[in-house]
Amino acid sequence: MPKLLYASTSPYSSKVRMAAAYAGIAIDLVPIKTEEKPAELISANPLGKIPVLVLDDGRSIYDSRAITQHLNRLSKNALLPRNPDKRLEAETLEALADGICDCALSMVYERRTRPQEMVYQPWLDRQWTKITAALDLLNANPPKLPKKITAGQMALRATLGYLALRFGGQWEKGRGRLVRWAARFDEKFPELKPAVPA
Repeated sequence: MPKLLYASTSPYSSKVRMAAAYAGIAIDLVPIKTEEKPAELISANPLGKIPVLVLDDGRSIYDSRAITQHLNRLSKNALLPRNPDKRLEAETLEALADGICDCALSMVYERRTRPQEMVYQPWLDRQWTKITAALDLLNANPPKLPKKITAGQMALRATLGYLALRFGGQWEKGRGRLVRWAARFDEKFPELKPAVPA
């Protein structure tokens, strides 16, 4: 069975775990602490980043978007539509959600890895501006939640879960439609809720 090296707080890991569950693909979940640079992770991905999907033949797939593409092929398009326009929409939503996470993660690392007096506030402000611009765009027109969702919607749910975990009380104000969207997602797809960052 393929192994997923992951962390429960990682939004990228969250998206992949949701995608595998939704597509009905069995994977063995292996929690990893990236800061400890475990040999299993480094040998699977020289960048030392998660998630990594280690296949039965020993090959590794990273990053999260490459993994969702792989799971989509395995599941005969359970995660991304065949229609080119709808697929582009799903892939763009996934990229936007991942981009929000990239900004949020860089803020977390800025605070976590530097001494307080060396934290660079203009950098944090720049990242937050990007995050809020993307959230405002999504709040103005939240993605639909049909019976059949895509990797894009899963990526967004993982992103909002990560923001709630790391920036709770900061991102929600004025974005009630996105807050309700996340709650509706959890109601419609309760089987995916365990994968939301926590």
